Amino acid sequence: MRRMTPLLAAGLVLGCSGSGVPPDKQDFVGAWEAPNMRLYIEPDGDVSYARREGSSRTEVNAPIQGFSASGFEVGVWIFTTEFAVSVPPHRAEDGRWHMTVDGVDLVRTN
Repeated sequence: MRRMTPLLAAGLVLGCSGSGVPPDKQDFVGAWEAPNMRLYIEPDGDVSYARREGSSRTEVNAPIQGFSASGFEVGVWIFTTEFAVSVPPHRAEDGRWHMTVDGVDLVRTN
């Protein structure tokens, strides 16, 4: 489970812009949702994430710092978190775009 420390939250409020979503990763851009999770990735690289597990809720609002073979990193300065992408964005048999992040199947809603 992702946890955001008060220091990380304060750092995110100060703001810092990432480099945006690279051209070869544009399939990641959009609003992705599952029953207890939402992930919005803007073309400029800003990310808004919220997940509810039981009575706890985790939120992250920060720029993408980069992509790797295993996912992407979001945060500011040294305060970052890695989102593990086990199944990258793809059009599924149902005709909708799906992606699996942190073990959750997300569907693009826009």
